[in-house]
Amino acid sequence: MKIAFHGAARAVTGSKHLIKLEDNTQILLDCGMFQGMGTATDKLNGYFGFKPTEVTMMILSHAHIDHCGLLPRLVAEGFSGPIYATPGTMDLARILLLDSAKIHEQDAEYSNANRNIDQPEEMPLYTEEDVIKTMGQFKIVEYGQSFQINDNISLLLTDAGHVVGSAAVHLTITEFGKQTQLTFSGDIGRYTDLLLRSPQTFPQADYIIMESTYGDSLHKDQEPIEELLLDVIRDTCLRKKGKVIIPAFSVGRTQELLFALNALELNGKLPDLNYYVDSPLAMQATQVLKNHPDVYNNGTKQLLKIDDDIFAFKGLRFIESAQESMALNQDNRPCVIISSSGMAEGGRVRHHIRNNIESDKNTILLVGYCDPHSLGGQLMAGNKTVDIFREHLQVLADVKTIKSMSAHGDYEDLLHFLSCQDPKANKQIFLVHGEYEVQQRFADHLREKGFKHIAIPSYHQEYEI
Repeated sequence: MKIAFHGAARAVTGSKHLIKLEDNTQILLDCGMFQGMGTATDKLNGYFGFKPTEVTMMILSHAHIDHCGLLPRLVAEGFSGPIYATPGTMDLARILLLDSAKIHEQDAEYSNANRNIDQPEEMPLYTEEDVIKTMGQFKIVEYGQSFQINDNISLLLTDAGHVVGSAAVHLTITEFGKQTQLTFSGDIGRYTDLLLRSPQTFPQADYIIMESTYGDSLHKDQEPIEELLLDVIRDTCLRKKGKVIIPAFSVGRTQELLFALNALELNGKLPDLNYYVDSPLAMQATQVLKNHPDVYNNGTKQLLKIDDDIFAFKGLRFIESAQESMALNQDNRPCVIISSSGMAEGGRVRHHIRNNIESDKNTILLVGYCDPHSLGGQLMAGNKTVDIFREHLQVLADVKTIKSMSAHGDYEDLLHFLSCQDPKANKQIFLVHGEYEVQQRFADHLREKGFKHIAIPSYHQEYEI
């Protein structure tokens, strides 16, 4: 058996891990898009490192684009096998991939309309038709139910607590009478998540492919998230009469923000302002989360007994059309704007940042991981100037962060996830989904817990196990 790492190898995005068996069965774990990698992003997304036609089956841990975003491309290039996922992941993947396809088609159309006559026509990475075909290949696997794929492979999915539908993947593979237990963590959530239940325990694994995004960090803010949000809103909107711009991914982070703002209203603390969610996708994702209440933690379930909509409050408005979005930039009244993407690499939030970054009365609030190359990463690093839409802009607005809002577990959460495992029975941990320096520090934490065999694969590196 071999494992090759074709994405999220010494990098955070682009999840693709390929298991090759002796009988030529190939199992692909995730098929994610690279994001926020600067000028290299398009090139990375244009090359798999393996032949899609040779992949037998695919297992999707969850629906974030850096884990599922190249699935339609995989199908377009000849993959015809089943895609195993939870119901929540399938529902989210449908809306996210259709939105992604629309963006790719629009980008290609724009590029072709402005190309020189001697330049080749640009084709979209994939189309809505590719997405529809891809969704037809999904096969549902429920949490906690052992699913026999064939005589030699069984699959178990356990809740990873990261986003609705997110799962850790557990494979039992039999070759030549020998059983191998292999776990892929996917992305691991928080054990103190605002909304979702904690990651579940799982059977002993021989080999673990483990995410490590925050492998050297602790998400410990001194105050609850609601109070941190309230402080920013009061200082910016009430005192300085400015706007709070929050780049937030449409899935997961936006719902957490709405939940926290709703909690402020329930406690009589929410300032009387306009709160905009400028993302049609976020509205759809919020409905998907509402449709899967089984993933809520006990506190959220109790809250639902007194509040039938935990994502709604006075002053909230979802923005759908581009015209409405543009109109927000002409309105100088204090407000809060939540808009995608979370790294501020694309989407409507870049327009809001461009229009508000050169005023010291405004605040840009970053609430999750940002790749260092992304606009969000540059702001988080304290850059005094940034380029947006080819404009060189001064950063005069306040830039603040709430690290505890990350949907990724910190290193204590990651170690907690592994606490159900006997380090002496583990043959190898492969660290993925992290920056190399972070992974090296997390490897030290693992060794302190007794895990002796730790590898940090490089891009396209293959291991025999």
